Amino acid sequence: MNQQNTTQVNTPTGHFSVLLSPTPRGARLARLLAVAWMRNHELPYGVTEAATHVVAELAANAATHGRVAGRSFRLGLLARPGVLRIEVTDTRGTELPRPQQPRLERDSGRGLLLVEALADRWGVEPGPVPRKTVWAELDLV
Repeated sequence: MNQQNTTQVNTPTGHFSVLLSPTPRGARLARLLAVAWMRNHELPYGVTEAATHVVAELAANAATHGRVAGRSFRLGLLARPGVLRIEVTDTRGTELPRPQQPRLERDSGRGLLLVEALADRWGVEPGPVPRKTVWAELDLV
């Protein structure tokens, strides 16, 4: 009899989506709601920790760089077997984010580098106009 040692994470399929104001308060609320949702879905601690940072960075970017007066940003979380997908959609689709070389004299500009380091995959999907969605995926195994 051949036995294998495997680790499985039982992740129920779940989806969460919320519209938030493009403000520092909205970005903070995105992080807090994501933490509560991930705890409720019993995601592994390491994934929850990394995903919390990713949500914080993407929501802060949406509130800072994707802000359009009178328009909200959307936080979406999707747990599928083996993967957690984080999506942040804003209404400034003409400006697609990309990682930049941080400058020592600046306190900002490191967010997407952090997302790149913590996520297993990430990217940007433009549209429909005037929206864009920045997404990140974290493997659960």
